[in-house]
Amino acid sequence: MGKKVLRTKLCEMLGIEYPVLSAGMGPTLIGESTGATVDLVVAVSEAGGMGVLGGAGFTVDELQKSIREIKAQTDKPFGVDLLLPKHLDLGGGLGMKDVDELPLSKVLERLPQKHLDWMNQIKEEMELPDVNLKVRMNTTTMRPKESIQVCIEEKVPLFCAGLGNPGFMVEDAHAVGMKVLGITGNQKNAKRMAESGIDLLVAQGHEGGGHTGRIGTMVLVPAAIDAAYPVPVLAAGGIGDGRGLAAALAMGCVGVWVGTRFLATKEGGALDINKQKIVESNDEGTRVSRAYTGKTLRASYNRFHDLWDASKLRPLPFPTQVLLSSALLASFIEANKTGYVGGLAGQVSVLIDEIKPAGQVLKEMVEEAVDILANKLPENVIVK
Repeated sequence: MGKKVLRTKLCEMLGIEYPVLSAGMGPTLIGESTGATVDLVVAVSEAGGMGVLGGAGFTVDELQKSIREIKAQTDKPFGVDLLLPKHLDLGGGLGMKDVDELPLSKVLERLPQKHLDWMNQIKEEMELPDVNLKVRMNTTTMRPKESIQVCIEEKVPLFCAGLGNPGFMVEDAHAVGMKVLGITGNQKNAKRMAESGIDLLVAQGHEGGGHTGRIGTMVLVPAAIDAAYPVPVLAAGGIGDGRGLAAALAMGCVGVWVGTRFLATKEGGALDINKQKIVESNDEGTRVSRAYTGKTLRASYNRFHDLWDASKLRPLPFPTQVLLSSALLASFIEANKTGYVGGLAGQVSVLIDEIKPAGQVLKEMVEEAVDILANKLPENVIVK
């Protein structure tokens, strides 16, 4: 059997074989395990898709080092995903000048007292250990201009903004041959981003893992395609196999942006406990909450969600809330209380029952989509 062919306009734009991009899932301010590792990026790109490095949470130097590691391991196109929030809260000591990192305990002292009291009460009641962590103030999220400049200097083939509108950097990106991609969760923002000059737009539905909006994928995608025209659109949210890929193409997308399915691979950088929760998940196994970052974020359900809901506290702004949640989650992990641990994951978790190599995931996704579009769809649908 010959190699499957599945090409769209996206393949021509990015110089890739298949219209599948791995989402750029990144670490936190505290440098916890990242989803989109160098190994994952290389594996997806080598398999014919495009791997995207999750650079949020890296220091600027780490970002440049990782980009160069990718270049050393593959000559295939790849992308880098950074967070460019419009408003950045500098509470909890995050705005301190000329400091690259501080002990978490020192940074937490600057949080609102009622949030500190709640955290300390949880730690005392559950006998959680103190964890010696460092908070980094020199991450790409805190220093976006420097980080963008690194991407431009390194001539990264595709720049992706996981949060925020990257339209302001399009001219500089195009000057070095770099394409720019934005991500939206609603029709209004799809139009605004398209008008800013970006090359590609991802429409991510409510089903998606990580930061997510309120509109479901099946409604959002066609609405975003109409609003963003003629900017090509990729679908995200609830896509983890060839059926999702075929459906996205049928709706008019040029490709897909896949997170959770690639997170749950051998190369995915999530903690083993988080991968296992994805594999064990049912169709109601994820929750959307502001507990983790202060923004609506979908993760595998765990009892930390219940603790936060019971607190009745208002979430701190992004990214200060990350300090609070990371401190507790690190203590839960140290104490082996895995029932209170769950990583970023989408509703598509219910379709994932095995941790496989990323290249195999991509191959199976493409083969299934080709079979549906070439064989099964004509059999099931009569068109006259």
